Amino acid sequence: MKLCTFQIGNNAPAIGLVVGENVIPVAEYLKSAPNTMIELISSWSEWREPLLHLAAGGTAGIPLHQITLLAPVPRPGKILGIGLNYADHVEESGMEMPVDQLWFAKMSTSANGPFAPLDLPKVSEALDYEAEMVFIVGKRCRHLTEHTAKQAIFGYCVGNDVSIRDWQLRTSQFILGKSFDTHAPFGPWIVTADEIDDPHQLDIRCFVNDEKRQDSNTNQLIFDCYQQIEHLSKVMTLEPGDVIFSGTPGGVGVGFKPPRFLRVGDRVRVEIDEIGTIENIVHQEPSA
Repeated sequence: MKLCTFQIGNNAPAIGLVVGENVIPVAEYLKSAPNTMIELISSWSEWREPLLHLAAGGTAGIPLHQITLLAPVPRPGKILGIGLNYADHVEESGMEMPVDQLWFAKMSTSANGPFAPLDLPKVSEALDYEAEMVFIVGKRCRHLTEHTAKQAIFGYCVGNDVSIRDWQLRTSQFILGKSFDTHAPFGPWIVTADEIDDPHQLDIRCFVNDEKRQDSNTNQLIFDCYQQIEHLSKVMTLEPGDVIFSGTPGGVGVGFKPPRFLRVGDRVRVEIDEIGTIENIVHQEPSA
């Protein structure tokens, strides 16, 4: 299944079931269904079968072009990202191959829609892109093993771990350079894990103004998704709807000589086979 959070005009956000080129508003057909994605994921065992029947029932939906897709989880409890997790990205960064997983947080206020504007902040011009596969935690969990880690992933999205490089590299802690508002676009929907045969065999690409900048496959991950979630669960309780950015391949803007950072008007498109596409246009950060 493909599940989204969407909005029509100024109406409240709603949960949608994506079937072909249409979105079925879940609440219109399943009256007691949860109103938010986190609530839906938390009670998935109750709602999986009704949603499967709804998807298969030929129900008329709303064309995708008539709605606005929001971040599938608009305000996640956690957004976590792993650094240096593709060998070619490690090489272009001039750093050593990691022995341990390198994690940072992106604040939940950085969550952004799959086609929403991307801010060039007032305080920096070092705006960079990072195409990433994102996975969504499906259950409250702690101390997972290699055998239970897979079952804790609810589904997958396309993401862009947008980074402000001068703020990121100013100190040893990445959190500020990774947490600017709008700098965690992901979506366009969640593809449930049962729809993806192998998340570690998917082509991933990034284009800036139709110029291909990144081109790889998730089989190049140094630490795969199951190793990532197992490792994180040793430290913290993971909860339904937590968002994990799984690493970016080589080709980021800072890796060019000289760096090729994003500018106002640039269009950044990230594609992952079997999941979908997101595209964000860079705008100047608006006035407060």
